[in-house]
Amino acid sequence: MGDWDGAGGQGADSGAVAPLLELRGVSLRFGGVQALREVGFALQRGALFSIIGPNGAGKTSLLNCISGRYQPSAGSVHFQGREITRLRPHQRAARGIGRTFQNLALFGHMTVLDNIMVGRHHLLAKGFAAGMAYWFGGAQREELAHRRRVEEIIDFLEIESIRREMAATLPYGLRKRVELARAVALEPALLLLDEPMAGMNLEEKEDMARYIVELNEEWGIAVLMIEHDMGVVMDISQRVVVLDFGRKIAEGAPAEIMADPAVRAAYLGEDGAAA
Repeated sequence: MGDWDGAGGQGADSGAVAPLLELRGVSLRFGGVQALREVGFALQRGALFSIIGPNGAGKTSLLNCISGRYQPSAGSVHFQGREITRLRPHQRAARGIGRTFQNLALFGHMTVLDNIMVGRHHLLAKGFAAGMAYWFGGAQREELAHRRRVEEIIDFLEIESIRREMAATLPYGLRKRVELARAVALEPALLLLDEPMAGMNLEEKEDMARYIVELNEEWGIAVLMIEHDMGVVMDISQRVVVLDFGRKIAEGAPAEIMADPAVRAAYLGEDGAAA
C-alpha cells in the first residue's frame, strides 16, 4: 500500500526498525481451557493488521493480553522495544496503546464531548494544586489545549452534531464512532479495535472503514483489528493473522490468506479446503 512517512513510516529501511508490537509465544489458560497456544507475531509501525478466525478462536483473548486486561499464562508482550507483559491496562494506555471493545464501554450518562475528553485523562500534566488555582495556574490553558485536540477528532469523525448529546441516547452506529473517538483521543501509537463494524449497516461500515484507513495513513496510527466482515478485512488490511482454537494457523497478505488451505479448512471445513 505504498510507503508511509513520519513516525508511522514503513519505508525502505523499515526492516531495520524494531517492531512496534511483538508477541512471543503468548499462551493463556482459564482453568482447564487453553484459550491461546504460543501465539507470536510482530506488527511494524504504521501497519494495518487484522486478526480473523472462527468464533471462539481466541481473538478477543489475544487483544486482552495486549491491552493488559489478561495476563498471559506464558510468553511475553513487547511494545516499542520494551516488555509490557506485567503492566496494568492504564500503564499500557499511557505508553500509547488505545482500545475499543466488542461490547461498548461508553459512559452513558455523559455527553459525547465528555466521553472523548476521558481519553485525554492520562495526558493531563497539571495536578490537584494547579486545579485549586485553576484560573491563575496552567490548568486552564492545558484544558483548552486538550479541548482543541478533541474538537479536531470530533471534526474528523464527523460527529459535530451530536457532541452535546448523552451517549446513551445515540444509535448504535454513532456510539461505535464515539468509542473510536475516545480511543483516538488517547494519542495512541497502536489502536486495538475489537469488531469495530459489528452491528452496522453497509453505509456505516463504509464510513468506519474510511476512518480506520485515514487514521492509519494520515494520522500514522498502527491498527490491530478484529473483524468478521471478510470483505472489509481483505480490502483495507496490509497483513492478516488467522487464529483457530487458540493457535496461529496463518499469517500473510490478504490474497495469501484467502488462498491458504488451512484457513479454508478453518472457515469452510475440509471439503472447502479441497475445493
